[in-house]
Amino acid sequence: MLVNTAGGITGGDAFSADFTVQHGATLTVTTQAAERAYRAQRSETGRVRTDATVQSDAQLNWLPQELILFERCALRRRLHIALAPDARLLMIEPVVFGRAAMGEALRDILFHDRIMITRGGSPLYTDATMLRGDATTHLARRAIADGAGAMASLVLVRPAAASQLAPIRAALPATAGASMIADDTLVMRQLATDGYALRRTLVPILQRLTNNTLPTSWRL
Repeated sequence: MLVNTAGGITGGDAFSADFTVQHGATLTVTTQAAERAYRAQRSETGRVRTDATVQSDAQLNWLPQELILFERCALRRRLHIALAPDARLLMIEPVVFGRAAMGEALRDILFHDRIMITRGGSPLYTDATMLRGDATTHLARRAIADGAGAMASLVLVRPAAASQLAPIRAALPATAGASMIADDTLVMRQLATDGYALRRTLVPILQRLTNNTLPTSWRL
């Protein structure tokens, strides 16, 4: 369980983590609570870098709780997961755009998020998000997020991943979708009105994919 002793990320902070899941092992990584990207000074940007290596016949469950973006935050984040050819992975990355209960709008932020998953040295999944300036107006556009206040990306890499496609699709709202990008790789995307609505969908799905071993911090 990762604990951010600073209480949140602001400009000038730099956090890094490196994991290796050795042959035949299973590692679950989560956070004690939602992460927060706080207001930053104009000239400073927070940075978070995570590198994970998953060796042969090993499994990584990368299950951090939500990242909440605050007004005037500035954050660059990068996640790289290197899988062996027969390694397995369950990854979730949820993001919440401001504090809906407080009516917060993100009118001046910087958020650059990049996820890369490789297998045997070759790209398997690559994703990038860049929000700069008035994110609330940008996300309100119908072709972007249609006013959503939260989003999540899920990637499942395992031999029987295709067997989970129909059950996951049946559990998804109209603002989400799932598909196979390889014979053993399932990708799900969801938009939601807020963090609570996002969790209502994610928790049952994660419970299913972890065989009811989702970390306790997710269920509090």
